[in-house]
Amino acid sequence: MNLTAQETDALKELINIGVGKAAGVLSDMIECHISLQVPFIKVLSRGTLKDEMGSFSSDRLAAVKLGFKGSFTGTAALVFPPDSASKLVSVLVSEEGDPDDLDAVRVGTLSEVGNIVINGVMGSISNVLKQHINYSLPTYLEDNIENLLISDDEFSNVTVLMAHTHFSIEKFYIEGDIILIFEAGSFGSLISAIDRNLSC
Repeated sequence: MNLTAQETDALKELINIGVGKAAGVLSDMIECHISLQVPFIKVLSRGTLKDEMGSFSSDRLAAVKLGFKGSFTGTAALVFPPDSASKLVSVLVSEEGDPDDLDAVRVGTLSEVGNIVINGVMGSISNVLKQHINYSLPTYLEDNIENLLISDDEFSNVTVLMAHTHFSIEKFYIEGDIILIFEAGSFGSLISAIDRNLSC
């Protein structure tokens, strides 16, 4: 689907509102300023998502996923490369982390961050566009990108919205990707809702 410049800007603004709220919650949690930025977003097919994240294909990524249904249906995920997952956990729990040895505390920490960020983003989309969305419970996974996102048979015909995200925490630079996978027709419904909002 080809988007207009206005639609693209509106999508980015919705996601920025969400990550801004998430940054505020996380900053309060750890009593340390966290800045979250979304430098770019891309609309992809299932196949081009694999190409876009090809550099991660052999890496074991950390991801938090939750499903959503309602006006839009699909799956939302926050995905971290191994080094960023390790750095983020180390900062949040104030101890050094090993990306290959995420214990229960680390899993819980990343799950909580993912839950806050994803809910911030999906909440901003539903609130600004006045659309109702129900969420499933978040799940934490570690795997390569294909097993995390690409191989879901239920999503054979999807549109993917990928928002690259920068977390700035004190002197640390951490990055991750917010990936929203919309089932067939749902992304069109999202853009229609944005167009109605723009025309108001």
